[in-house]
Formats: sequence, C-alpha cells, structure tokens
Amino acid sequence: MSPRVSMSGDAGNADNAGNADNGGARGTVFRETMLGTVRLDGEDRTRPVRLDLPVSADRVLRPFGTTHAATSGRIRIAGWADDPGAEGELEISPLARRRIRYRLSFTVDGRRLSLDGWKSVNPLRPVTSMTVLPYTLCENGVRVGTGTLRFPLATGLLPFLTSFRFPRRELPLPAPRGIPHTESADPLMAPRWHGEPGRTEVWYTTLTDPATGAGVWLHHELVAPTDGSEPYAHGWAAVFPANEPVQHARFGPGKWTGGETGFAAEGVCAEPGRLTGAAGALSWDLTEQPTGTPLFTFPRWSWRRPLLPAAQILPAARATYRGAFTYGNTTLTLDSAPGASARIYGHGNARRWSWLHADLGGGDVLEIVAAVSMRPVLRRLPPLVFLRLRKDGRTWPRRSERSAIGWAGIGRFRAYIGLPTWTVTGRAGRRRIRVEVSQPEEHTLALDYTDPDGAQAVCRNTERADAHVLLERRRWGGGWRTEAEWTLTGTAHAEVGTR
Repeated sequence: MSPRVSMSGDAGNADNAGNADNGGARGTVFRETMLGTVRLDGEDRTRPVRLDLPVSADRVLRPFGTTHAATSGRIRIAGWADDPGAEGELEISPLARRRIRYRLSFTVDGRRLSLDGWKSVNPLRPVTSMTVLPYTLCENGVRVGTGTLRFPLATGLLPFLTSFRFPRRELPLPAPRGIPHTESADPLMAPRWHGEPGRTEVWYTTLTDPATGAGVWLHHELVAPTDGSEPYAHGWAAVFPANEPVQHARFGPGKWTGGETGFAAEGVCAEPGRLTGAAGALSWDLTEQPTGTPLFTFPRWSWRRPLLPAAQILPAARATYRGAFTYGNTTLTLDSAPGASARIYGHGNARRWSWLHADLGGGDVLEIVAAVSMRPVLRRLPPLVFLRLRKDGRTWPRRSERSAIGWAGIGRFRAYIGLPTWTVTGRAGRRRIRVEVSQPEEHTLALDYTDPDGAQAVCRNTERADAHVLLERRRWGGGWRTEAEWTLTGTAHAEVGTR
C-alpha cells in the first residue's frame, strides 16, 4: 500500500533536484496540478482524476527548443488508484514541436500502468491548447482507459507561477570533523564507537513493500556495557504484514568484531548500499539506493561531538530497496520499496520517547524524535522535540534546535506521548505544524531494550502506523492558512518507548 496523501494550498518552493550540470549551471523546477476524468475500459462511467507533479529540468526552459524534464509526483483516480510515487518525464517543446508531452508510470494494486498524452499547442488557441491534456492509460502496452486532464486556471495559475525556481547546484553542507566533505550516505554509516564504555550504537532500516503493504524493520545494535565488560552485537528483524500477525526474530548477542563501513557481526551486515542477514525464520538480502541527501534530526554538531545523551541522523533520509525478505514460507520480492536508514549513537535509551518516519511522497519526508532524557536535570522537563520536515527540497525548521528550544525556553514544540495515539505540535517562523500518529495495536510489536548500564526499557514499534500532518502558514494580515496536508494510512513508521 502506498501512502495516501492529500495536498492543498500553496505549491511552495520546488525541489532543487535536477541541477546536474556544471557547478554554475542553472536548472528549472516548478509544480503543476491538473484535474480531469478517466473512463476505464469496460466501465460506463468516468472517474475523477487529480495529478500533482513537481517537475525538474537540468536547464532553463527553452521556448524555441525542446527541454526534457523529470517528474515524480502523485496520481489519484477516485476509487481505483492513489500512488504518490508516480514518476516519468515531460517533453516541453511548445514552439519547436508544438506539444508538451507527459509520460508517467504508476502502480495500482501491484500492477504497473503508464499514462501517455500531450498538449497540442495551437497559436490560434493558446490558452485552451496549453491547458488541456488528452491521454491514454496502458498496461503492458495494452490500453486500459482514456481521459482528459485540464489545468485549473482559476485556482492553479498563481501557485504554478510562484512555484518556478531557477536554482544553482546546491553546495554541500559543511562536513563534521572526521567525515569526508560529501553528501553521500556512506561515511555516515561508519561506526562512531571508539572503545568507550557505556555506549550504544544503532543502525536501523525501515521500509514499506508497495506491492503488499507489509512493513519491514531491521535493527542492528552495538552495546558497550558501562562496567567495561566485553561489548556485544545483537539485533532483530521484524515484518508487519497487512493481514497477518507481526513476526520477528532476534540475532546475537555475539562478539563485536568491528567494521570500517557499517555493522557486521555473525553473518548480519548493514553497510552502505547493502543489508543482508538471517534471524530465526527470517532472512533478507537487500540493496539500498538513497534518493535523498542525509538528514540530521539532531544538531549536526551533536553527531561529531557526543555532548548530548544521544543523537540521531538519517544517512539515507529517503531510499528505495530491492531484493528479497523471507519470513516462514513467504518471500517479499521488493522492487523500489520506499524507506530509510538511520543511525543512533549515545549513552542508552531515553526515559520516554516517540519516533516517526513518514515518507510524504513527491520527495517530501518528515522525521520526529521526541524524548525525555534520563539525565537528572533533563528528566524533569517535558519531552524535547526534534522535528525535521524536508519539503520541496528545503528542510524546516532551518535549525534542528528550533523545535527543541523556543525563543523563551522550552515549549514551542510539544509532544504528547501515549498509545495508541500520540501527537506533536509546534511553530517556527511563520509556519506551524500538527502531527497525529496512530499505532494500531494489532500491528504493534513490543520489544525489550537493554541499556549499557543494564537498565531495561520497552519499545512498541509499528511499520504500519497511520499519520495525519497539517502544515499551516501565517498570513501577513493575521490568521493561518493551510500550506500542505498529508494523510498516511498504514505506511508511516512509528515507535513509542517507556521505562
């Protein structure tokens, strides 16, 4: 099952993808929304259709030439399809070939379909010809339906025009000490532990199989006990099928043998681009392809200087996974399964915590960690919230500290941790957000955690959570308007931990 996403309001700033030319080259990015209908073969009625497309070209649009652009957005066909992972290309040639062609691929219940159509530009009827897109739906080259999409001038023209951006290639962020100057996920997968007692280091991956709706969780952990005894490696794998009970199995504990690029112990491996291993009746062999730059949920400095009780990062904030995951007699054959890989390094688990990873579609992603520390002073505070929303290629709040500490101390962002539902609300700048996460009991797995000092905690995790995210922007004249709204059904990854 793919995330069910609804978006309204401003198109926002376009994604900075596509600028693959020379460092000074400019590209063009914009967003377009079209509405219309489709008649599926064999049906005597039409279905409403909505297409939301962020478009990215590696050059400035050429009105007298042909520009090829990539797109990955969302297509919705009422009662039949809702795929936020639709992808394809545009051929923009309004004068040279007098057409703007759209070719997209999307998934419906495991079937791969294509949409192909073009706007035939007519100089005598420029408005009509530039806003009407007749198209055909095909499956394996065989037509399954036809329809027409229209650009809504009254409501769509202003967001369309304001979404245009001509960005230069984004410069890499400053690299932490000891980490090469790169936006690659690879260096961030390397172990942080250098022999200190009382440390925990975690590599974990979560993903959703788009064909079956099953969620997968792979957790790899190094524990260096506080008493200085031998460090050990262990972990677990879990699968959350849509219509079956959750299944999981542990591996280890075993001797930590170290690893230069990631986690490797007793036949289980979590390294850049590859995840392999077995635990009980579960086994996996997956390749990972990052589709987004790393995301620092906590302040960037906290990863290279472990002054906080713990820090979390996402080397692959968005990634796709291919390969096989087997549990019992069932094998999930994953192909372009969306997910992410994350890291944790610290002194142990929090007193209470909640976590959310939400792939919002169209390249947008939301990561939340809200926690009450075990430290004597910090444990008296309400949960500190670290929230990072990457939308249209930009991350909000601009600094991760903004969500944890407000201008007047603690409290601009608040988390209410509980089960089966927990929430996070907050405001930074002219935006505010409300996130509500529901963890269905039948899809939630409870597991014990052991800290380096031997203390116990329990996490309740699900890779089939529901989430509703409302992002609002303050009007200059006062009041709030909806900038974006997302609803995920069974595809959010979430966890609540307690002592």
